[in-house]
Amino acid sequence: MAEPVVRIPDAKVALSTASVYPESTATAFEIAARLGYDGVEVMVWNDPVSQDIAALRRLSDYHRVPILAVHAPCLLITQRVWSTDPWVKLQRARAAAEKLGASTVVVHPPFRWQRQYARDFVQGIWRMADETDVRFAVENMYPWRYRDREMLAYAPDWDVTKDDYRHFTIDLSHASTARADAIHMLDRMGDRLGHVHLADGNGSAKDEHLVPGRGSQPCAALLERLALSGFDGHVVIEVNTRRAMSSAEREADLAEALAFTRLHLASAVKVPRR
Repeated sequence: MAEPVVRIPDAKVALSTASVYPESTATAFEIAARLGYDGVEVMVWNDPVSQDIAALRRLSDYHRVPILAVHAPCLLITQRVWSTDPWVKLQRARAAAEKLGASTVVVHPPFRWQRQYARDFVQGIWRMADETDVRFAVENMYPWRYRDREMLAYAPDWDVTKDDYRHFTIDLSHASTARADAIHMLDRMGDRLGHVHLADGNGSAKDEHLVPGRGSQPCAALLERLALSGFDGHVVIEVNTRRAMSSAEREADLAEALAFTRLHLASAVKVPRR
């Protein structure tokens, strides 16, 4: 006979500061502390606090919420944040992670029109990874779609598993928008999976970032796979709460996302009775 036991991986569950938008980076720390998240991932964007290492350290110390990851400013709206040079952005993200004690920098593949950056990107990420203990985890993206047209906006590819990176971030909302099989992508990433952005989606052309469990993505199955594999990276809740009608509704969504994640990370397995 075998008895079921619960195996819980070492993975920590963090809140992306992007999940509270349009509220502030500071609000994300408050909510993470109140709900019991293990830490935060700082999305570096137009909020001045997200760009200020000293301010971030004060928030982390005050709320006793560690900063587990830094998301480099890779979005269209952050083209001028921390320089217009994408390599300078990554250098500053690495420096911020090192000073704040974060283990991971999340980075998107280049936009296709960033030709020189895209040409050197794979080798450049390896060079930067060799210079630090911080993981550079490159995130899967998606084709841009409008009606019946599709535009390949990222280079070398939106599917980062087609290139050789030391660490990957898997984002389930992006997989949904790409209409890609997230579990197959997870298999291709293998032991190079270093980071997870957990959110749901229904295959829309828009990047939905739904609360896990509210879409069609295999969020529960992926978390259970992580539990069985002993995943030791971070699982980051990165959801869109812009439609929340109040701060209380936003916080309820983030509490639901945390409960879902912790439930499915606790995977029951059978072990032989001794």
